[in-house]
Amino acid sequence: MSAFTLKDAEKANIQVVADASKGSQAVHDLVVAYQANRRSGTAQAKTRGEVSGTGKKMYRQKGTGGARHGDRKAPIFVGGGVAFGPRNRSYAKTVTKKVRALALRRVLGDKINEDAVISASSFAVASGKTSDFVKAVKGITDAKKVLIVGASFEEKTYLAGRNVQKVQLETSENVNVEQILHANIVILVDDALETLAKRTA
Repeated sequence: MSAFTLKDAEKANIQVVADASKGSQAVHDLVVAYQANRRSGTAQAKTRGEVSGTGKKMYRQKGTGGARHGDRKAPIFVGGGVAFGPRNRSYAKTVTKKVRALALRRVLGDKINEDAVISASSFAVASGKTSDFVKAVKGITDAKKVLIVGASFEEKTYLAGRNVQKVQLETSENVNVEQILHANIVILVDDALETLAKRTA
């Protein structure tokens, strides 16, 4: 295990953006898209045409001394419909492949510049025990939030780490910019480098 440097990234054909002036907008756009795509968009208020109740006119049009009204389902009455309330909708945002790749290159470059990326030849917990998983991670780093990226992990390794909230296992195919940003230390297993090289190309 050793620090993963810009030279190591170059050897692995992983493209990174080391210039702090480039790629920040791509990272912002992608994180906003992640957050928007997690929104359910199921909030929905009933309009005056959807609330239950009679459509009968409240009282006669003229001669009462009061304002004219139709039925009690109007928004100004208690129990009536809601004017301009939330409607069922999708908040999903799309981000192009080029922007995704640029954002990934930027966050990887930032983490490498911060000495927050560690290279490991392998990572596995054959016993499937959480205590062994914690020991294995502490043998590499004492960071509070750790992201371990590999091509794949054995089922017992997943079982051992599922209750360790501060450590996240993710495949190189699925790891995203937000996960890398939130991690204090990123551990790159050697078998993940090839896929990351393709994703940053």
